[in-house]
Amino acid sequence: MPELTILYVDEYLVVAVKPAGVLSEDSDRGTSMPALLRRHFQAAGESDYVATVHRLDRIVGGGMVFSRRREVTGKLADAIRERRVTKEYLAVLRGHPTPPADTLTDLLFRDAAHNKSYVVKRVRKGVREASLDYTELDRTEDLSLVRIQLHTGRTHQIRVQFSSRGLPLLGDIRYGSKDPRCGAALWSYRLAFDHPVTGAAVDVTCPPPDTFPWALFGAISRL
Repeated sequence: MPELTILYVDEYLVVAVKPAGVLSEDSDRGTSMPALLRRHFQAAGESDYVATVHRLDRIVGGGMVFSRRREVTGKLADAIRERRVTKEYLAVLRGHPTPPADTLTDLLFRDAAHNKSYVVKRVRKGVREASLDYTELDRTEDLSLVRIQLHTGRTHQIRVQFSSRGLPLLGDIRYGSKDPRCGAALWSYRLAFDHPVTGAAVDVTCPPPDTFPWALFGAISRL
């Protein structure tokens, strides 16, 4: 079973690290974060109610927030939908973005039948706007480490927006960057929001693992 790392927990919610390859929500297709968290809380003799309120692609690792109370689930989901949760990511791109910091805004169409998204030029059924900010933090000869703040949460948004500019995420086969050493190099680095019950600020970060390709960049240790 994957190791479970908890970054923040109280009686209402938990922020935990989802390993790459683990599912964000309950499914019969493999190990899920809710199942791992339920086992953890059962072993501690605590309530094992756990609900997913946002998602990460299966291949993506990093911080996720989960509800521990039924009455809190809707409040957290509303905060996500209304963009009251700051979500920051780290990604490794093939190539170097120009300029080194910018806002990307696109129209995205999701092909649900093939589980793939595309940048398109005009609004039509199934098309939604996607927006993010990025800043390049470090680079090698061929790769760039970028920090990303999402303003919208579209399917595969980060992956397709960079790929459409000739900057696919390293290891992201679906969007044009196969690498046998890693899957898509994307990590949920920071979650910040007001607690849905107490109103206190919750601001949690977690660095990616010290493995390829993250270990190539000294900037990660300075975050």
